[in-house]
Amino acid sequence: MNNNLPFECPGSSKFKQPKPEIVKCPACGSEAEIWTDEIKTNCPNCRGAVMRQGGQSCLDWCKYAKECVGDAAYDKYVQNRAQTIKDKLLGELEGYFGTDKKRIEHAKKVLSYAEELLKKEAADWHIVIPASILHDVGIKAAEEKYGSSAGHYQEKEGPSIAKGMLTKIGLKAQDADEICGIIAHHHSPGKVDTQNFKVLYDADWLVNLKDEVDIKDKTKLRAIIDKVFLTNAGKELAEKAYLQ
Repeated sequence: MNNNLPFECPGSSKFKQPKPEIVKCPACGSEAEIWTDEIKTNCPNCRGAVMRQGGQSCLDWCKYAKECVGDAAYDKYVQNRAQTIKDKLLGELEGYFGTDKKRIEHAKKVLSYAEELLKKEAADWHIVIPASILHDVGIKAAEEKYGSSAGHYQEKEGPSIAKGMLTKIGLKAQDADEICGIIAHHHSPGKVDTQNFKVLYDADWLVNLKDEVDIKDKTKLRAIIDKVFLTNAGKELAEKAYLQ
């Protein structure tokens, strides 16, 4: 225990002194062992992923969290939590779009580019990754309501749908609000002028560029890359992907 803390938190013991627990694999029903400081393991029978179910921990909101459990345990929790958020949101997205593989694959491509950009740009993983997964979630409702004009309305429809998914997986309200703000303006740069927005915006353009412009015209393409992308890492990735 850190003597500078005002109390000994009972909720932190599973992180400071982890113990093994047995959970059932959702795929085959076999028993798998997972430690209390872990969120994901593999089934010993089918090798499928087994995720720990549960909501927020005290480490998500307590101002003493890092000091309470120590740097190593806290950092491990943050990494596990981030992976859980990503996996759960991908599951929500796939369930929502169903057989619309085009939308699902687009989101995964944007997600992949967002992860690359986050290696070089100072932005928040827990905001950018959910935003990259859900940025186009409003298109389905927009198509149902507005038909061929859907593209103009997906930013209007998306935030409320995304908010439901983010709330379901246990994201903090403040984070969910920021993510939904990005989704509401992800085709409208300038309305949200944060680094988190810029990374998501560039990740989306990295996927869409080949469909929006003639990538064979290298001179024009370079001018568009310089104009469109908002981050240095985004421009570098675009040049590498389309100009080299």
